[in-house]
Amino acid sequence: MMIIVVVCMTIALYAIAKIGYKKLPLPIFHPLLLSPILIIAVIIIFHVSANQYLIQAQPLTHMLGPATVAFAIPIYKHLAVVKKYIGIIVTSITIGSLVAIFSSLLLALMVHLNNNFLVSVLPRSVTTPIAMEVSKDIGGIPTLTTVFVILTGIIGGIIGPSVINGLSIKSPVAKGLALGMSAHGVGTNKAMEYGEQAATFSTLAMIFAASITMVWGKVLIPFIITYLG
Repeated sequence: MMIIVVVCMTIALYAIAKIGYKKLPLPIFHPLLLSPILIIAVIIIFHVSANQYLIQAQPLTHMLGPATVAFAIPIYKHLAVVKKYIGIIVTSITIGSLVAIFSSLLLALMVHLNNNFLVSVLPRSVTTPIAMEVSKDIGGIPTLTTVFVILTGIIGGIIGPSVINGLSIKSPVAKGLALGMSAHGVGTNKAMEYGEQAATFSTLAMIFAASITMVWGKVLIPFIITYLG
């Protein structure tokens, strides 16, 4: 019974946040930012521990995997175009994932984050379920990684369109790859505003970035952590 209450409450709070964002589209009211704040407020008011909430909300957490797999549908619809640009996709996303890891590392070192924070921030530029798994593998804190992933998505979703317009990028392929790599799920949602093809390549960028980052999580990131001591 408690599971049903928690799941329904979470969905309802997200819906409220989404309605609020439509009426007042300011960054602070973005659903991915506002709904966690509302959830925190509710569990504090009703004296529910964070661990208890996480346990009861597991049905929603488990849906992240199938939701990610479902992104294969638009890719299949544009398979011919994907094959045409496969070399560009692999090259750009490989470089993008490296830039994401090293920029995260540089930022973490600049602000003197402790080791737990530093390790948890490295896989921030991929979709949540993959980022959480990579975080577990490298000794990070998955819940903390989730926070960094959400912040990355929101910031990328807000700044991304301005960068695209500022650089006069016209290609839907380039728009999609840029938004998917920099802002994963939020970026893909934003890419839909540029058309189905942009959304497809944004989805593809998410998938490739997740796969490549999982490889870096096994090879490159452990080396970085060992080097930093």
